[in-house]
Amino acid sequence: MTVVTSDIAAAAQLLASGHLCAIPTETVYGLAADASSSTAVARIFEAKNRPQDHPLIVHVADYESALLWFDALPVWAQELARSCWPGPLTLVGNRTQLATDQITGGQHTVAVRIPAHPMARALLVELKQVGVQGLVAPSANRFGHVSPTTAEHVVADLGAYLAQHGDGILDGGPSEIGIESTIVLATGSSPRILRPGAIGTELIESITGISVDAGSEGAPRVSGALASHYSPDAQVIVIADPAHEDFQANSGLIALIDIPTPAGVTRLASPADSNDFASQLYEAMRQGDQLNLHQIYVALPTRSGIGVAIADRVAKAAFVQTQEPS
Repeated sequence: MTVVTSDIAAAAQLLASGHLCAIPTETVYGLAADASSSTAVARIFEAKNRPQDHPLIVHVADYESALLWFDALPVWAQELARSCWPGPLTLVGNRTQLATDQITGGQHTVAVRIPAHPMARALLVELKQVGVQGLVAPSANRFGHVSPTTAEHVVADLGAYLAQHGDGILDGGPSEIGIESTIVLATGSSPRILRPGAIGTELIESITGISVDAGSEGAPRVSGALASHYSPDAQVIVIADPAHEDFQANSGLIALIDIPTPAGVTRLASPADSNDFASQLYEAMRQGDQLNLHQIYVALPTRSGIGVAIADRVAKAAFVQTQEPS
């Protein structure tokens, strides 16, 4: 049986002894391991069936700990970090020797963030006191599947594996934001968003005073950047107007509360605004699979602020690979 606990000390003991432990963050639940333990990190890839070259994000207790992982950060990135950490921001910078190829996917950059969830922060502080300088913690789900926002989601995806290996889950309640952190490339003279999240372009530019670089060439690989990701078993279909959509049988709908539910369609979520939409999105997708729905229709909110990140996650969930495997 998987150990589910709210005891931070117990979770710290598991991680310090080389075990895995799923941890709550304000974005989604992460499957954590001591970043300095190659054996524990290898087990994350095994548990998730994650490609070996897919880089991990290092979670640290404070700004000083973050700097240990970076060779250097531009001044604008330092300002952004001080303004947004702890919070849903991941910076990708040139790495120090602390960041192994196993963590970075063989790249010269490393991804780091300070989570805002109080239990995650307390856990990281406690581990720092015993010499653990960071945790790698990708989302605690099967690779490519819908990210978990509750401890129950982690049990559903990885519970059997964690139980078999004596690992644990730290239950911190539902994740507040509900989608993964914004990832910003911090190696040059201007910020570049590699994965959108709750911290958007407007906020980044207001903090740094520098325009966000819209380019994409030469960007390092980062978590969640594949064309297909965050996918439920049901087919995800993006729609513009539910009133004019020909809904298939056995389908569900995720849409803002002011959009009515068509006859014969299961309403999976009725968020009041874009922030609610983000926090309910993955739970709603998982509910669609629990109901064995064939399709999940999504009417997106306005593509501004966190709406940009919502559109990104839904597009990846809806992506269908048309090419035959080689």
